[in-house]
Amino acid sequence: MRDERGIFITFEGLDGSGKSTQIARLTETLGARGLDVMATREPGGTGIGQRIRSILLDSETAALSPLAELALMFADRAQHIDEVIEPALRAGKIVICDRYTDSTEAYQGFGRQLGSQLVLNLHRELCHDLWPDLTLLLESDFDSSLVRARNRNQSSQSSESRFESEDAAFFRRVQQGFEQIAARELVRVTRIPSAAIQQVEAGVLRSIEKRFPQIAARATILK
Repeated sequence: MRDERGIFITFEGLDGSGKSTQIARLTETLGARGLDVMATREPGGTGIGQRIRSILLDSETAALSPLAELALMFADRAQHIDEVIEPALRAGKIVICDRYTDSTEAYQGFGRQLGSQLVLNLHRELCHDLWPDLTLLLESDFDSSLVRARNRNQSSQSSESRFESEDAAFFRRVQQGFEQIAARELVRVTRIPSAAIQQVEAGVLRSIEKRFPQIAARATILK
């Protein structure tokens, strides 16, 4: 894969859907196959992005307008693409990203009710219209995901609880946003049904191997 452009994979879903766990497991699995894989996240995948993340997610951030929030999300993404994602793809790496523009469409477009078109227009203009080769949408029980996300922040004493403090109506709109994106992007987005961690992990790997035969071939070589 060093002689070819790399592969760009994103994970999406509600907070508490298990993205971090699945990304860690997938990164370990692909790395064990000798593949050059890099995991990153949004917001916060660069030094500048981490500073933007501290504004966006900190519970101390108050009175941030929806449009300012949207602009910060895209500032983080534009930097992330230019500094991290595109160079890694040019180097032939597999880039696995925790959230991308689909999250912005779901959270700001639907959750904040700014609309999809504004998000998609900004993506085209600010992000070189770079889309993932595959997006894995982790489906989850709405109530359980919200409880897990809120409990996680409380147990870790994290200050990154600004979004978790939103009401259920906000997250219902976000969930609707992800569902509409998946219905629209039938080729790029693959839904992974909610299940036990090991079952989700297996479903993630099956989806990736089906889409990218070169990754499946590495498992055969190692047997």
